[in-house]
Amino acid sequence: MPGCGKCGRRLDIVGNQVGRRDTCPGCDAELHACIHCRHFDPGVAKQCKEPFAEVPMDKESANFCELFQIGDGGQLAGAEREALLSAAEALFKKR
Repeated sequence: MPGCGKCGRRLDIVGNQVGRRDTCPGCDAELHACIHCRHFDPGVAKQCKEPFAEVPMDKESANFCELFQIGDGGQLAGAEREALLSAAEALFKKR
């Protein structure tokens, strides 16, 4: 299910129907931005996995990228994130 790349909130979006002016109901972030795209990856060149994209400098503002596809949300929501961190700490805890 699509999600906000900023706050992690799940979004009721069907078929990549995201307009340039659409915003997240949780954090009011502009949704047609790099950080919400499924091609966004901070670990690759230009932070985009799509080789032919003209990547904007500002990854958090709305843009006109024709290759945009809404992603699953880059960050985890509060409780979900805390549960994963606790599980990881328990796994690597020294006894």
